[in-house]
Amino acid sequence: MANTAQAKKRVRQNIKRREMNSGLRSKLRTAIKSVRKAIVMGDKNMAETVFRKAVSVIDSIASKGIIHKNKASRHKSRLSGAVKAMS
Repeated sequence: MANTAQAKKRVRQNIKRREMNSGLRSKLRTAIKSVRKAIVMGDKNMAETVFRKAVSVIDSIASKGIIHKNKASRHKSRLSGAVKAMS
């Protein structure tokens, strides 16, 4: 258990940050799932529009340090390839 005032404050900050980060991570997963769902449905126009929104979400979360920039790039690359592979 935290004894000093500084340690108690760090505990409070960590709890707040963990809640914010988990919400952002959930937003990321939802964005990725929505693109994959559009790809499975076969609607290329919808997939492209959802993909653009997902890229924005992925970039913002990577810039906040929730995920690594290389992981963000990998997600964008794979989703982009899947959307382009639709015919």
